[in-house]
Amino acid sequence: MASYPRVAAFRTAAALRQHLEHLGCPLPCDDIIQSAPASPLAQAGSPLAQSLDLPWLGATRTVGNRFVVQPMEGWDAESDGCPSELTRRRWLRFALSGAKLIWGGEAVAVLPEARANPNQLQINEHTASALAALRAECVEAHRQRFGRADDLVIGLQLTHSGRFSQPNVKLRPEPITAYRHPLLDAKLRLPASHQPITDAEVARIVQAFGAAAHLAQEAGFDFVDVKHCHGYLAHEFLSAVDRPGPYGGCFENRTRLLRELIAAVRDAAPKIEIGVRLSAFDTIPFVKDPETGVGRAVSFTGPYRWAFGADVNDPLRPDLTEATALLKLLAALGVHLVNITGSSPYYAPHVQRPALFPPSDGYLPPEDPLVGVARMLGAARALKAAVPDTVQVSTGWTYLQNYLPHVAQAAIREGWTDFVGLGRMMLSYPDLPADVLEHGRLEAKHICRTFSDCTTGPRHGLISGCYPLDAFYKARPEAAVVKEVKAVKAVSLQQVPQPAAEGAIS
Repeated sequence: MASYPRVAAFRTAAALRQHLEHLGCPLPCDDIIQSAPASPLAQAGSPLAQSLDLPWLGATRTVGNRFVVQPMEGWDAESDGCPSELTRRRWLRFALSGAKLIWGGEAVAVLPEARANPNQLQINEHTASALAALRAECVEAHRQRFGRADDLVIGLQLTHSGRFSQPNVKLRPEPITAYRHPLLDAKLRLPASHQPITDAEVARIVQAFGAAAHLAQEAGFDFVDVKHCHGYLAHEFLSAVDRPGPYGGCFENRTRLLRELIAAVRDAAPKIEIGVRLSAFDTIPFVKDPETGVGRAVSFTGPYRWAFGADVNDPLRPDLTEATALLKLLAALGVHLVNITGSSPYYAPHVQRPALFPPSDGYLPPEDPLVGVARMLGAARALKAAVPDTVQVSTGWTYLQNYLPHVAQAAIREGWTDFVGLGRMMLSYPDLPADVLEHGRLEAKHICRTFSDCTTGPRHGLISGCYPLDAFYKARPEAAVVKEVKAVKAVSLQQVPQPAAEGAIS
């Protein structure tokens, strides 16, 4: 099995650039983080500190810098869908991070059966006031820390979990699917009697998104994300090539749900903006090789037609033709704010969130995770070039670790993307944007090293958090469970070659 160097093994940006060139996936990377400013979040000359004006309901809305907090579920809301104290802590840390765009905080279900876990946030008449209060508290906390909040934009990500719904009992899926999938049905052990969602049920979901957007507008959120990523329901419709009727088959039919959701939001909430988080490419599912522990693609004969944005004859290779057409469709509909991601953490986690250390139910990486970073950022760059009118958030930054700001400021300067979206890094190091913009440096002890504990926890029905680096989660009882789970995992892989040690490069 190949071994891969840890990012911390590269002592200079030049060494990282050389390795990326060797991998055949060069990324722009500055030698230094640009110098610190005299005032908070106003670093002179830094591309990451530049504000950006958004086209906003016929006017202009300014976002104060180029850092974005990506949406992440915590498995820790109240059972009725309201934010808990754990949810509040996480959101307030996002608000105090220094990022000026918060993309949804986390996924919020539009219907009870749409929840990905029994402790996912939900938006309805009962929960809306609590979400409004949390948003207002975040705005005020940001204002007190940074002196202003008129350049802070906060959205709410609206979701239907679809195939990965489990609203009632942790770790017991209750899938709602767009079509019968030749591989994912088997992964979820769906019986032959399982039926995909009907057109009438689709209409009910469209109404639910509209109602949710109205409540989000009343709660003061700046925009809603009509979520189309990571294998959840709306994303699955984009690959519904075998579904009969108006929502399947051709590209026009497979994007019908997207168009109807946007229309429903506009009708119910005309004063709120719309964004779309999109898995611009998908791939064939991966499984762990029982002999090596390394991820490998599931065996499949013939064209693979069920991966949106992938080459049907080589589903490991992105084909952005339809993703480009979708972004042009969004632009024609007046939706310019897009968040580019890829694939799904449920069946190809190394693609969606590159990491050297897998979660407990995962597999060892089949490629240097930096290849995954370059794939994600390269797709965003290609789509930005193809549809320049989009205002784009890019994904996949956390694995760059020490060199995240070095690559990010170069990518912004060179026009690869408009915004740098931070996910897992925000759990371990929520102050990263402020530290970069105010001080021009990182605190190494807080940098996410992609140990994947924030995923291992939920995979075992626990709350998500950074158990290795956040003292708050280290002290919680769940930390001991995660440690035990990892120990069992280590024993099961004791005969499997492990990733290279610090400093090893091969």
